Amino acid sequence: MTPALARRAVAEAVGTALLVLAVIGSGIAASQLTSDVALQLLANAAATAGALVAIIVAVGPVSGAHLNPVVTLADRVLGGITTAEAGVYCGAQVVGGAVGAVVANVMFSLPAVELSTRARSSGALWTSEVVATFGLLLVIFGVVRSGRSTVAPFAVAAYIGGAYFFTSSTSFANPAVTVARTLSDTFAGIAPSSVPAFVLAQLMGAILAIALVRLLYPTIADVASAVLVPHPTPGGEAVPASSGRDGL
Repeated sequence: MTPALARRAVAEAVGTALLVLAVIGSGIAASQLTSDVALQLLANAAATAGALVAIIVAVGPVSGAHLNPVVTLADRVLGGITTAEAGVYCGAQVVGGAVGAVVANVMFSLPAVELSTRARSSGALWTSEVVATFGLLLVIFGVVRSGRSTVAPFAVAAYIGGAYFFTSSTSFANPAVTVARTLSDTFAGIAPSSVPAFVLAQLMGAILAIALVRLLYPTIADVASAVLVPHPTPGGEAVPASSGRDGL
C-alpha cells in the first residue's frame, strides 16, 4: 500500500467511525432524554445529518469521504478507482465503523460490545433500504457529476436526514454502518441476523442507482477522491470533481 492510499484509508476509517458515533451516540442520548419515539428519531436524524456535513468537509479533501462501501463499489464500477483501492476503502470503512460503535457504547457507560437484539426484518424494511441506497447514490453522483461538488456535503446530509423519516427502515443505506450497529444493543441497533438482508437490499439499490447514473450522466467519470468534494493535487490546487476521466 502506498503512503497516499494509506492516508486515504485512515481518512475513511476515521470518518466512518465518527459517522457511526453520531448515529449510535445520538440514538442513545435521545432515548435517555425522552420516551417519545418521534422525538428520539428527530434527534437522531438531526445529529446524524449535522455530523455528516462536518465529517464530509473534514475528510473529503483526503479521500473523497465515501464513508460507505456502496459508494466505493459504485465508484469502482463507474471507473473512478481500482479494485485494490476499493478493497482498502471498504476494509477501512468496516473497521472504522466497528470502532465508532465501541466508542459510542463506552461514552454512555455501556458494555463496549453488546450485540443488538433489535430484529429488523420485513419486506417493507428491505424495500426501504433499496430506496434509501438508490436515492443516496443518485444524490452523490448526480450532484458531483453535474459540477456542483461544493454543495455535496449539504445535499447528502439533507437526504439522509429526510430519509430517516420517509423510509420505514430509517435509512441505514450503508453496509459498514449496518454491521457496526450490530455492536450496540441500543436505539440505533440492529440484530446480526437482520444484517444480510439489509446489505443485500443496499446492494440492489446501488445497482439501480449505477444504471441510472450511467443513463443520466453518460460522459463524465470522477476519480475516487473527488466523489464528494474536490481534492487537492500534489501542487496544492483543488481539482473540481467534474474534471475526472471521460467515458464510462
